[in-house]
This record gives sequence, C-alpha cells and structure tokens, in this order.
Amino acid sequence: MDELIGYEVTLSAEQIRKIYGELCAVFVNQPFEEAMNKVRSYVRRYYSCYPFLLQMGILYLNHAFLAADEKAGREVLEEAGRFMDHIISRCRDTSVCEDAISLKAILYLQLGKVEGAISLLENLADPSRISSQNDLMLAEAYWMAGEKENAQSHTQIRIYLHLLNLIVGEILFLVLYEHEPERCEETIHRVKGMIELYQLKELHPNLAAQFYYQAAVVHGKHDRKQEALEELKHFEDCVCSILNSSQGILRADNYFDRLDEWIDRLPLGDMAPRDLEFARLSALRALEHPAFSDIGKLEEFQKICVRITNVGK
Repeated sequence: MDELIGYEVTLSAEQIRKIYGELCAVFVNQPFEEAMNKVRSYVRRYYSCYPFLLQMGILYLNHAFLAADEKAGREVLEEAGRFMDHIISRCRDTSVCEDAISLKAILYLQLGKVEGAISLLENLADPSRISSQNDLMLAEAYWMAGEKENAQSHTQIRIYLHLLNLIVGEILFLVLYEHEPERCEETIHRVKGMIELYQLKELHPNLAAQFYYQAAVVHGKHDRKQEALEELKHFEDCVCSILNSSQGILRADNYFDRLDEWIDRLPLGDMAPRDLEFARLSALRALEHPAFSDIGKLEEFQKICVRITNVGK
C-alpha cells in the first residue's frame, strides 16, 4: 500500500537509534525467534524508511549467530540481503544506496558468496578512481572557502577513519601472511607502535582488541607461547575497557577533538552494534581458537578468561 500511494515513513536518526537499542536488549532477554518476530514487526511498519531498514540489516548481521543452527542463521542473513535489494532498487538517496551495497557485500562474505561480494565491490573500491580523492578535495575546498572549522573537522574525521582502516588492513595482512613469521613479526612491531602512538587502546579499544587477538593467533600457530600470552593480555585489557566503561564504542580524545559532533550524527552514535554481553561471549569464544591449545591450561591464560568473564558484572 505504501508504494501504491507513494507514502514513505521517515524516522529521525534519534528514533532509529532508540529502536535499535531497544531491539538489542530484546535479543538479550528473549528467545531468538521471539526477538526476530519483534524485529520483523518493526521492519513491516517502517519498510519504506530506508535508513532504518539499513540499520535493521546491520542488526540482523550482528545477531544471526544466535539462531538455532547454521541453516537458520543463513536464512536471517539472506533476509537482510533482501532488505538491501529493496533499498538499492527504491531509495533515491545515493549515500544510503552505497551503504546498502557495502552491507550486501558483507552479507555475501558471511554467506560464502565470495564472487557476489567481488562483483559488488570491485568497481566501488578501485583505488585508481578519481573519487578516491574526494575526501582531501572537500577538506581543501572548505579551507579555500574560508570555512576553517569545517576543514579541520573533516580532516580529523578522515585521518581517524584512515587510521582505523589501516589497522583493519594490517589485521588482514597478518591473516594473509601468517605462514611467514618474520613478516608477521615486523607487522606486529609496526602496528603496536601505531597503537601506542595514537593511543588506540583508549581511542578505539574494540579495534585494538581485534589486532592483539590476531597477533596472538599468529604467535600461537608458530609455537611462541609467551608472545601469544603477552598479546592476549593486551586483548584482555581492551575487552575489559569496553565491558567496564560507560563510554561508547567510538571515542574522541585530546588529539581528535572534533569527532564528537560527527559521532553524534552517525545512525547509531557511539552505540555498540550488539549488546555488551554478546561482546563478552564473543571474546570468550575467541579464546577457544586452536592456536591457543598449547597455552589453554596455563594459569596466565585461565586468569585472562576469568577476568573477561567477571569484569563489569
């Protein structure tokens, strides 16, 4: 009916954020199928609000692991993919459509549809395109127009995002070269220097945790028990910082002092995309990796597990 009469519901960013937080809590407190029914009732009500539908796709992505089995989880991800198709075919906001394409590529990867992800991303992510320079050009345009504060804010945001992307790239680098210990050791050395230099354990503990974890996996696979434990202690520090803090998952600091307004404009603000108890569960499951089988019975390793289990409770 909405399509027939041209009616489109528009929720504000604040309303979307509030509903998302409410639904995250539902997944914690209710059985998975009941939670999904609650989410679907919202989706039906606001199916023509494309920014909201995009966030529901993210909600599905971050909670599909709670499904009863792998088949049910895949069905949830496929359903989220259909949301993205609806956005791409109907929405007139190009930025929302591009985000939907990116999220659909993530869903493809989760579903093992690698060729589909490549097809969606190959052109968009081509570094030789002129559009890859848009960020710097906009900051320069602000500066030339005398809009110094806009130029400063935009430059800070882009440096911050490029820093995060660099760390994400280095995590993938460790995965790709895990069988070359010397290269991995140099990568770990360089990235730990950046984490310390930019104080990423405080600025973005979630991403720092992901790096330390992957570094520990690499050391574990090469039988470097003490090095693996050292990285897992850093991992524990970051996880405990997230679980024991009233701050959100995105944070500003004295250097990046113009991020707060941008963070507030994000669809979810500084909210975590999943309830923190799921973050605790994910961290504990991650410690079951086969790379840690040789150190799993050591007292130091067990203490890490206990501290993550109990922190913030």
